[in-house]
Amino acid sequence: MGEIANQRHAPERSSTAAAASFSNGSASNEPFLAADVGGTHARIGLVVGSIDGKRPVTVLHYHRYSCADWPSLTAMLHDFVEQLANTPHASARKRLERCAVACAGYVLDDAIINENLPWPVSIRDIRDGLAINRLAVINDFEAVAYAAQFIDASEARPIIESTQPPTEGPILVMGPGTGLGSAVLLPGKPRVHVLATEAGQISLAPGTEREIEILRLFKRERSHVSFEDALSGPGLLKLYRALCELHGTPVCLLTPAEVTGAALAGRDAAAVEALQVFCGLLGSFVGDLVLLYGACGGVYLAGGILPQIQPFLLASTFTARYFDKGVMRAYLQQVSVRLIEHGQLGVIGAASWFLDERQGA
Repeated sequence: MGEIANQRHAPERSSTAAAASFSNGSASNEPFLAADVGGTHARIGLVVGSIDGKRPVTVLHYHRYSCADWPSLTAMLHDFVEQLANTPHASARKRLERCAVACAGYVLDDAIINENLPWPVSIRDIRDGLAINRLAVINDFEAVAYAAQFIDASEARPIIESTQPPTEGPILVMGPGTGLGSAVLLPGKPRVHVLATEAGQISLAPGTEREIEILRLFKRERSHVSFEDALSGPGLLKLYRALCELHGTPVCLLTPAEVTGAALAGRDAAAVEALQVFCGLLGSFVGDLVLLYGACGGVYLAGGILPQIQPFLLASTFTARYFDKGVMRAYLQQVSVRLIEHGQLGVIGAASWFLDERQGA
């Protein structure tokens, strides 16, 4: 029977030793699969221990899937493996025995539990369907946080610049997508650690009268309203619908993408206000998390929404709300906030973590 690893029960280790362990061309340097699975997209890569030394893994082949177009994660992984037949890496198809999966949610027995996924995920189904000998599972934002140690400054766009030189310390990685993910990279020697969080489930804390009105409307549907209920794709749509009710106007936009598009184009007042509220709440929440985790090493904002709205975000109340923490404003001024494209980071993080776990086994 194949072996399943759950990151919540194993310490994360630095990439240095893992990269070194694959430098001798041994059989352990065979390519393997790494997947980053969110509620909207799944990113799958064929990876191998570092070839160029810049990162602990090299992505040999990569493809992004729309989750709604496929019946299961196993089907997507199987399609990816079949794709390899038409690549220079066709020979790897018969040698694939390992797979690292970064997935939103958590592992419970045979399943990965997350209400934002469009289908159930069975670990046994993946392992048996692909003849995988070892399948390791890590939370998706833990994987992105793990990859944060390899991000080059040129890959990130500044949102808030620190008033001080960079400081070594915890790095917060968070962002809204189908859900609201968050994890913290804890530097250390000889290895780093990643702190998994469910910060998105913290109770929503309104900071303006308008946000209090929105919270009242949200609470009609459920007793616990989390930050994820507002700071996510579905959350943006909820904000828009609540504001339509408060404006007394009909709901004309039906998807988060439509709300974002209408707001950026300035053609719907409720959509514009929804995105403004979204950015303000995000700034306040990020500031809270920096203080909570002592994230003096900086903040990386990821997720599928933010890169699309960067100009709007910069012009919004995000920065003002981020700094609006009373006597802690001076502390927050020393912490840079940067925006990164999610891209292959989850795949790289999952694969790097997997190799480091093997090295430490």
